[in-house]
Amino acid sequence: MNLKKYFVRALHRLQKGPGYTYKELLVWYCDNTNTHGPKRIIKEGPKKKLIWFFLTLLFASLVFWQWGILINTYLSYNVTSSLSIGFKTMKFPAVTVCNANPFKYSEVKHLLKELDRLIEAALERILQPTPGNSSENASPPLDLGLWHQIPLVLIDEHDKDNPIILDIFESNQTALGNETAGGNQTAVGNETAAGNQTCSHQGSDNCTYRNFTSAAQAVTEWYILQSTSILSKVPLQERIRMGYQAEDMILACLYGAEPCNYKNFTQIYHPDHGNCYIFNWGMDEEALNSSNPGAEFGLKLILDISQQDYIPYLSSAAGARLMLHQQKSFPFLKDQGIYAMAGTETSIGVLVDELERMGYPYSDCTMNGSDVPVKNLYSQYNTSYSIQACLRSCFQNHMIEICGCGHYMFPLPEAVNYCNNEDNPGWAYCYSSLRSSIRHRQICIDSCKETCNDTQYKMTISMADWPSEASEDWIFHILSYERDMSTNVTLDRNGIIKLNIYFQEYNYRTISESAATTIVWLLSSLGGQFGFWMGGSVLCLIEFGEIIIDSLWITIINVISWCKGLKQKRVQARYPDAPPTVSELVEAHTNLGFQHEDAGALPRDEALPPEPGTPPPNYDSLRVQPLDVLGPDSDAE
Repeated sequence: MNLKKYFVRALHRLQKGPGYTYKELLVWYCDNTNTHGPKRIIKEGPKKKLIWFFLTLLFASLVFWQWGILINTYLSYNVTSSLSIGFKTMKFPAVTVCNANPFKYSEVKHLLKELDRLIEAALERILQPTPGNSSENASPPLDLGLWHQIPLVLIDEHDKDNPIILDIFESNQTALGNETAGGNQTAVGNETAAGNQTCSHQGSDNCTYRNFTSAAQAVTEWYILQSTSILSKVPLQERIRMGYQAEDMILACLYGAEPCNYKNFTQIYHPDHGNCYIFNWGMDEEALNSSNPGAEFGLKLILDISQQDYIPYLSSAAGARLMLHQQKSFPFLKDQGIYAMAGTETSIGVLVDELERMGYPYSDCTMNGSDVPVKNLYSQYNTSYSIQACLRSCFQNHMIEICGCGHYMFPLPEAVNYCNNEDNPGWAYCYSSLRSSIRHRQICIDSCKETCNDTQYKMTISMADWPSEASEDWIFHILSYERDMSTNVTLDRNGIIKLNIYFQEYNYRTISESAATTIVWLLSSLGGQFGFWMGGSVLCLIEFGEIIIDSLWITIINVISWCKGLKQKRVQARYPDAPPTVSELVEAHTNLGFQHEDAGALPRDEALPPEPGTPPPNYDSLRVQPLDVLGPDSDAE
């Protein structure tokens, strides 16, 4: 019962309102607030009152302006980077080693036989362009099927405005007009330049011409395109068999004081380099720790790259390709790897940088790639997310969507095949157009994200000839015997590489991000500006909020009163006369009964009851009003 009374009193208090007007509320606030300016407006004379009003308005505007700048700075979520140096026992990085040549030429020669004959004849035409100087008539006829799909052409740019395309195996010439040419056109001075021509389909004028400053570059790119089409049809296991095997490539291994061999490496197939071998990848076993810094406590390898079995037109560089990376991450050697030269001992000193980025909203990084809209095709290797994997997966997805097949250099999703000239005649044109498309490239850049935590390995590389002339005889004898069980020397300086990989020191650098502005900084900055310009505090803001609430309260009460008054005016307009009193109603009822007696009543059996809804006689003259609108004078009468 007491609770009901409390709510009733509270309702009456709300209906009553603060009890004062807007002017009284404003005067009360200026007289009682702790902010300095408004008090002077009330207490000073007319002239000073105007001056203080202007100053108060000016400084209040400055406060709101400064507040806007501070809030905008806070919402920009800027970060600051800090560098710290630590010392601890660190995990040895994963080391991936590959041969610069992906396949043994002796294993793939039967697949590339026609392509090699074709490129040899093309080189002869390039070097001896005069008809009749070549010796191709003595050799078997060439299979020009591959040539017509992706021809290698000469672009004569003596006339810059009207360059002419010269097909190497045809006598006809084609003018390179703006309606059929695409890509970059670069001439070698005023001489003839070589280029690749890719068309949407054979015989089409919708072609892309990729020009090169040297015929050596053009031949290499053309050979890679053609060999990609051929090798894409070879099963994966067969490609692995045609590559360099671990027992043939890794001759010796030593980690710290512990011996190791090729069985301590994990084999993966890399499209660019064939069979690659990863030490300390951390997939099946725990990652190894380095006990001490220095060359004596690192990884030592002796590799045989068998340079004499290189594919002549596919691999122009000889050596080993290696990369240091984190455990359980895929090695992208084409972008982040380094070469080790044959006949040398390469020492690689490693320093570690750990990067720690702040996530959303401070940066658009990802922890594990789960919030990236691109399907990671490298997840089939059970590796962690990286932006390189995302960019390549995005390109492959676009390739499949637009060209209808996947590129040989990237992993494939299920139910999709690699591109080749037989099943996809226009794939090279589609691939070239997609690779040069800035729009598709930007889509992938916008879709992929950097990882929030990353480890980078900074390398200091030094090299020396190995083995020396004085020791090469016995070293090659021992290595040849250990690999081939032969007393004859089967190794030479052109195929042997020695690697030393170690931590230079155990100091590691951590580059971490922290928020440049926090909520504490924002509140202190807002309070500082308010106190400096207006001499206020948090209590002053509470007082200002109080008068805003009271102003809204008064406004609501006034609106309700105005609505009630409007309703009463509408009722009065509907019933302009005063409502009848009780005595007038009784008198009217009596007169109505007398009128019935004078008229005579019908016999009881002839009187009919009125129909439902029929008003009584003389209803309009009674003017009976609703009881809720009867005035207080009705009871008095």
